[in-house]
Amino acid sequence: MPTRDELLITRVDAALTEFLETRTASLAAVGPELQPVSEAITTLVLDGGKRLRPRFAYWGWRAARDADADDAGLVTAAASLELLHACALVHDDVMDDSDTRRGRPATHAAFAELHRGNAWPGDAHVFGSAAAILIGDLLLAWADTMFAGAELDPAAVPAARDVYDDMRQLVMAGQYLDVLVQARGEFSIEDALRVAAFKTSKYTVEGPLHLGAAAALAGPDVFAALTAYGSAIGEAFQLRDDVLGVFGDPARTGKPAGDDLREGKRTLLVALAMQASSAVEAELLKHELGDRSMDDAGVAALREVIVSTGALDQVEQRIAQRTDEARAALRTDAINAEAREALDTLATAATERTG
Repeated sequence: MPTRDELLITRVDAALTEFLETRTASLAAVGPELQPVSEAITTLVLDGGKRLRPRFAYWGWRAARDADADDAGLVTAAASLELLHACALVHDDVMDDSDTRRGRPATHAAFAELHRGNAWPGDAHVFGSAAAILIGDLLLAWADTMFAGAELDPAAVPAARDVYDDMRQLVMAGQYLDVLVQARGEFSIEDALRVAAFKTSKYTVEGPLHLGAAAALAGPDVFAALTAYGSAIGEAFQLRDDVLGVFGDPARTGKPAGDDLREGKRTLLVALAMQASSAVEAELLKHELGDRSMDDAGVAALREVIVSTGALDQVEQRIAQRTDEARAALRTDAINAEAREALDTLATAATERTG
């Protein structure tokens, strides 16, 4: 017997499939040249992902609504978050020049190969990047279209729309902070945590929770509990992502081992490692981090610094601490029992994952 969460994922997938069938049909009317665009979007959105954002949105809604309440409109609104997420992934891969996503060529890499495969004149990389930027923009527009089509309680629409608009703005602001921190080349713990909060937490956990709660016309006590839970789990989620970006199994993460080190990500891991490193280790971090040609031996050397300085242990401890804080925030009568249980389970899914 499938759980309510499993049924929700099935419903989200069905809503996305129906929406994408309609939108890709409209692209086909432009001409057959758009077929690769439709295929790239459909594959990225429908084939992979844990649907965490729709799940958080749903349980933010259920925190204030009974199980028998009509949730069709909320499911549609929640599903639109997967299109927003796909937009962020496509653009993120362009900015990081990352060739792989979920074990497949990243969008810009796939379109660069399309260029090369057809022996077109010009620079294949430039074409791939341009195509990916446009596909990300299209996904952002479609996310807005799908959200606008959700049949929410009319009284809840203004507040839900405000949350949705804030999410879109904050993920872009957080992405800029990430790019800026890398460009500066500094090792700041404060910057690493700010990036984690705005690039990931606000649109992965806290924003979706608030979206669901706003759609449910929840009261201030519900929002307060969800904020305390969401900000803690959102940070822990990003910190787990940072650990996987350095130590993850490529077969599970879908990205090359040590990819974050080659991209020069200024995460909490490397900030803490720099803080506790010897002069030799600090020089290694400064010199090697961000070297896209780094071989496996170079990755192993940086991993050793992160482990030997205690940075990995400190990040694992912070993940555990923030997860405990999130669970403590759920101990309130403001959220119904079923939602508390579901959010507790999602805390595990977000922070103990291996891919």
